[in-house]
Amino acid sequence: MVYLNGEFMPIAEAKISVMDRGFLFGDGVYEVIPVYSRRPFRLPEHLRRLGSSLAGIRLDNPHTAEEWTALMGKIIAGADSDDQQVYLQVTRGSDSKRNHAFPALVRPTVFIMSEPLLAPSAELCAQGVSAVSAADFRWMRCNLKSVSLLANCLLRQLAVDAGCTETVLLRDGFLSEGSSSNIFAVKQGVLLAPQKNHLMLPGITYDVVLELAAAHGLKYEVRDVLEEEVRQADELWLSSSTKEVQPIVTLDGRTIGGGRPGPLFAAMFGWYQEFKQVVMRGG
Repeated sequence: MVYLNGEFMPIAEAKISVMDRGFLFGDGVYEVIPVYSRRPFRLPEHLRRLGSSLAGIRLDNPHTAEEWTALMGKIIAGADSDDQQVYLQVTRGSDSKRNHAFPALVRPTVFIMSEPLLAPSAELCAQGVSAVSAADFRWMRCNLKSVSLLANCLLRQLAVDAGCTETVLLRDGFLSEGSSSNIFAVKQGVLLAPQKNHLMLPGITYDVVLELAAAHGLKYEVRDVLEEEVRQADELWLSSSTKEVQPIVTLDGRTIGGGRPGPLFAAMFGWYQEFKQVVMRGG
């Protein structure tokens, strides 16, 4: 069951106009909310980020926080899995003709669906993943969670072609993020996190990682991270709502640290799993 413009229906019955601006222009935004034991994690934060993205593209929010919560509650209750990833998307709707300028009368298209959320295995986190790097050629408003993801898809495909998990993005000599994740570096016992700006998505899991670091006394710095600090890091991590936190053990075919997950990742992995069990599942 999915939600589309006021109705709940099977996904096979969900249809939009070919004149929808999300289809024609990528004119819309989205959110992905992890759900553990049928409890959406940090829904207020996700809805605030949705609101910021909508404001950034000059589109009024079609629902209040209470209305979004109720709609998502019905989608979550109707899904088979206890752990889910809920996807919601808002576009500027359709117009009578294809025109770059915004239509005078806006009727947003609102879509919500749920898919099972599969956590990364303990084996994967014990072995680590590989990544490649690439120049970040995306637009200058990466802080908006836009459905215009062609650049991200092209960059992610570089990793797929190389048999890797993620593409680490670098812009003008600095780390920005991954093609679909945030990236952290560890150097000499200090966790390095790129500071939030218009060139990266303000990740919800990014926040969790820094909160856990602070709670457990792990030193960290939020600042511009140099490309050379990434390439010479003792540890590299990626994080996202669906990937949680994973260690990167090779970058462009070169080993990071000892070529296996480092001790600070092992600590963070333990803290994160405890947090997930107590906080995410416990409400």
